[in-house]
Amino acid sequence: MAASIVSEATIGPQDPDAGKNPAAVALGRLGGKKGGKARAARMTAEERSESARRAAAARWSRRS
Repeated sequence: MAASIVSEATIGPQDPDAGKNPAAVALGRLGGKKGGKARAARMTAEERSESARRAAAARWSRRS
């Protein structure tokens, strides 16, 4: 019993969608799954390259 209490306190609930409206969760996932691909399809090669460059700079700036 003690192990399950510690596990629940440190790891938290196993289902991150617990207590949420399932329809809203499904809609959010649907938009999130296609959002990046749709954005990339609209961008030119130069815009994609610039976006990737900014993303890499942001990732490396956080490292210390």
